[in-house]
Amino acid sequence: MSQTKSGADTNALIRPLRSLCGLTQEQFAAKLGVTLVTVNRWENYRAKPMPLAFRQLKALLVEISQSEIEADQVIAYRLLEQYFPN
Repeated sequence: MSQTKSGADTNALIRPLRSLCGLTQEQFAAKLGVTLVTVNRWENYRAKPMPLAFRQLKALLVEISQSEIEADQVIAYRLLEQYFPN
């Protein structure tokens, strides 16, 4: 399992982030430029995101945190704090 500096398991980030985006695994994979199988493996703890994908996940959270939807902002900020602490 891959862990962030905070000790949080990075695989546990994938499904909540995908849900926050309102995307299927296939759509999420296309957005990140990876395969459906890759996203499925991340969500089921059979593989961990590579550094480039991890940076893309963070960028996606930052983008959502600037959303006009307050509930999405709150969730994105919490995920950023948990998985990408400064």
